[in-house]
Amino acid sequence: MSVQKASTPKGTRDFSAEEVNKRQYITGKIRNHFELFGYSPLETPSFENLSTLTGKYGEEGDRLIFKILNSGDYLSKADEKILAEKDSQRLTPQISDKALRYDLTVPFARYVVQHRNDITFPFKRYQMQPVWRADRPQKGRYREFWQCDADVVGSDSLWQ
Repeated sequence: MSVQKASTPKGTRDFSAEEVNKRQYITGKIRNHFELFGYSPLETPSFENLSTLTGKYGEEGDRLIFKILNSGDYLSKADEKILAEKDSQRLTPQISDKALRYDLTVPFARYVVQHRNDITFPFKRYQMQPVWRADRPQKGRYREFWQCDADVVGSDSLWQ
């Protein structure tokens, strides 16, 4: 039996208490300033329905998506012919219907549509959460990272 060296998945990293404290300090300052200008915090789930995420940024964007396998025996519902042909393009929708978000914009758009009758417009939101991209990790680029967004919906004014 071989012993595997402990490591993080490629394109991810750990953050020490010192680094987390620095990030929390900085994000706290950013939050305070957003709120001074009337922005409200928003958090969305770390994963969305695959259909919500696909097709928003074209084929290139679709390649950024980390798909999540359906729970249980996901292959039992797969078409035998597609499985035998190893046609991943046709197989994926049969074994995965969720994916990790790759940005905060698409989940925000989904939120606005889903809650349009409960939101007061113009709606000003800020969001700071991790996102995941199935990119090839390179120096300075990670598969998991924090994103910060601020948006206004429902106003033509640049002063909102």
